[in-house]
Amino acid sequence: MREYLLTLCVTAAVTYLLTGPVRKFAIAAGAMPPVRARDVHREPTPRLGGIAMFGGLCAGLLVASQLTNIGKLFTLSDEPRALLSGAGLIWLIGVLDDKWGVDALVKLGGQMIAAGVMVLQGLTILWLPVPGVGNVALTPFQGTLLTVALVVITINAVNFVDGLDGLASGMVCIASVAFFMYAYRIWYGYGIEAAAPATLFAAVLMGMCLGFLPHNMHPARIFMGDSGSMLIGLVLAAGAVSITGQVDPDLMVEHTGSVKSAVHTMVPLYMPLLLPLSIIAIPVADLVMAIVRRTWNGRSPFAADRGHLHHRLLEVGHSHSRAVLIMYFWAALIAFGAVAFSVRSSSLAIVLTIVLLSAVGLVVLLMPRYTPRVPGWAQQVLPPRYRRGGREAADAEAAPESAAEGAGERAAPREAEREPAMAGLHGATAIGERRQFTREKKINTPE
Repeated sequence: MREYLLTLCVTAAVTYLLTGPVRKFAIAAGAMPPVRARDVHREPTPRLGGIAMFGGLCAGLLVASQLTNIGKLFTLSDEPRALLSGAGLIWLIGVLDDKWGVDALVKLGGQMIAAGVMVLQGLTILWLPVPGVGNVALTPFQGTLLTVALVVITINAVNFVDGLDGLASGMVCIASVAFFMYAYRIWYGYGIEAAAPATLFAAVLMGMCLGFLPHNMHPARIFMGDSGSMLIGLVLAAGAVSITGQVDPDLMVEHTGSVKSAVHTMVPLYMPLLLPLSIIAIPVADLVMAIVRRTWNGRSPFAADRGHLHHRLLEVGHSHSRAVLIMYFWAALIAFGAVAFSVRSSSLAIVLTIVLLSAVGLVVLLMPRYTPRVPGWAQQVLPPRYRRGGREAADAEAAPESAAEGAGERAAPREAEREPAMAGLHGATAIGERRQFTREKKINTPE
């Protein structure tokens, strides 16, 4: 565990320290696209945050290769090299898209190529666990097709959810924490060394997100862009593919006694596939809804709009920060609920806890104007914006500004419509004044 913590801290520190210089570089390079109609920020913000995240990834893998226990992975397995190869390719495509823009079909082709590169180096799904049937071996073609599909879906799901400050990095960080707990339990709990690469990938992914998140929280100073969102999506998918394709479910059967008990008690046979899907359940749901919505309206599935889940939360009345926290809550509930269910699938307490928390989440979701009151003893440990006096002062200060901005936005079209008329009115007034002056001059002038 200490080596994983060291790898996580190094990755987070490098990502955090690189983000500042990368921001200056993005501004100098002109990677600050203008604000679009579907954006929620008001000022142009530099992108290319994925450069810092990729630097953190490389630093984390480099440190891990020099450690005593984790370093053995780099000699016994090609999966870390496969991850680095695919990540480098997808990161390069993202950088080009952040700076100059890349067609959606070209990006999709690049994602498939990056997944294929990882498959060629051994990072692939070798068997598919089926409940009630057992372990089903896949042909090379089937394994390649399933691996590429899982990687591409995960990348685009993370890319689609990257619409608010700190949303994608926070949700992926929550997913990586849950995945790390699951993979670490399989390795050290059951002694299955094949789960070590997935555990390493989850630790590195946590460091990448934690190091970038302080710069990306609202109001964000820099965006990760496609170079970051596609990168963390690929790393998350690589961990899922690794633990699914390399961990032999038969070893889990030896620990649990039978295939039936392994499936229904420990859920090891199909949990490696269900857990990644549950972790990205919200981004995948957003992806599916976006494709259906755009296709139904006769638009391209790749045409961006303001119909994503986070946009709907803002339209309901939630603030930017609260919308992000709500998405965090549901991502954590699903991810950690799946991990808890994989440990104790027959526990009624886990099911009741998930149901209770879901009810609480629905109440908060349907009450956008509700402001919870923080107890007095907790006032000192909270940021100023969440303290009772600070919150009221901030709301009072922001109210006139927002009202003025709203009035200005509403008045702007009207002023634009009135401008020609007002110009004509001023012109007529000037002509009338000149005529009145001429008449008075004639009257006062002696003949």
